[in-house]
Amino acid sequence: MRAGLLQLSVTDDPEENLKVTRALVREAVSGGAGFVLTPEVTNCLSTSRTHQEEVLRLEEDDATLAALREDAEDLGVWLLIGSLALKTDDPDGRFANRSFLVSPDGRVVASYDKIHMFDVNVSETEQYRESAGYRPGSRAVVAETPFARIGMTVCYDVRFPYLYRKLAKAGAEILTIPSAFNETTGRAHWESLLRARAIENGAYVLAPAQTGEHAARAGRPRRTYGHTLAVAPWGEVLVDAGTEIGVSFVDIDRAEVEKARARVPSLQHDRGFEGP
Repeated sequence: MRAGLLQLSVTDDPEENLKVTRALVREAVSGGAGFVLTPEVTNCLSTSRTHQEEVLRLEEDDATLAALREDAEDLGVWLLIGSLALKTDDPDGRFANRSFLVSPDGRVVASYDKIHMFDVNVSETEQYRESAGYRPGSRAVVAETPFARIGMTVCYDVRFPYLYRKLAKAGAEILTIPSAFNETTGRAHWESLLRARAIENGAYVLAPAQTGEHAARAGRPRRTYGHTLAVAPWGEVLVDAGTEIGVSFVDIDRAEVEKARARVPSLQHDRGFEGP
């Protein structure tokens, strides 16, 4: 299966973002991709809760989800919508950061809400509190497709290896990590974390990413690291997209998963222990 990974630089305007995304999805399919992946917050990247309240929608009303489901059906491809920022019915008004796997007939066959919230102090001037605007998910997800079993995660999840261990032990052969990774932490940790998740689980890692400076009509502009990566089960970096908007391709062979796990069968060697 050929995968096409989209690298985007979305703004806080979902309508404009959708035009770019749909064009790149078609470019990916034209390049032979049967599985297309978009980054985290494909529909809208914004630091303004007020603006998000204005432009975000509930899942059933979201135009990006509806359009990309149509595209998956029209083009006959599997589509991972890395995540969408969505309104919820939660009493506290927080949003969901939700990833969707769409089949070639346009059905949502699996969805996953980001579990780990990016609440960090990168520096004295750069602080994030994702949990103030988004509520965390609580359910890990492995989805079955004809070409591989997919463990769905989002961005900051990558720092929590026990999640990926659970996914791999549940059969995941591809780990998806769509991201809008911070530029500072991206330079320091992005590749190392992704390669570690691939190596320790003997799985492909596919990580489509946001890149560059994100124009905003409201709130503080964000910068993201880019460098969409695809990593093989043995740990080789198969794709590094740099910082340009576009599509990168990688061919997925589940036999490589079997080979890596046979060479180092660590998934069979977990042991319980006492302490500390």
